[in-house]
Amino acid sequence: MQQHELVQLANAKMHYGKYQGRYLIHLPEAYLVWYKQKGFPNGKLGRQLALVLEIKINGLEHLIYPLMEKK
Repeated sequence: MQQHELVQLANAKMHYGKYQGRYLIHLPEAYLVWYKQKGFPNGKLGRQLALVLEIKINGLEHLIYPLMEKK
C-alpha cells in the first residue's frame, strides 16, 4: 500500500446512510463488522471499509489520525 492511499483513507468519508459525512476511521467497529457480514460494496469504498475494519481490529487507529488533514 502506498502512503498516498493511507492519506486518502484517513480523509475518506462515508458517502451515504446513517453515518454519511463521517470519516471512515470514526465509524463504529460494530457497524464495520455488520457491513462485512452483509458484504462490503464493490470498488474503492468497499476496499477502504475493509481496511478500516482491519485497522480497528488490530488497534492501529492511532497510526491513521496523524494523516488526517487539519481543517
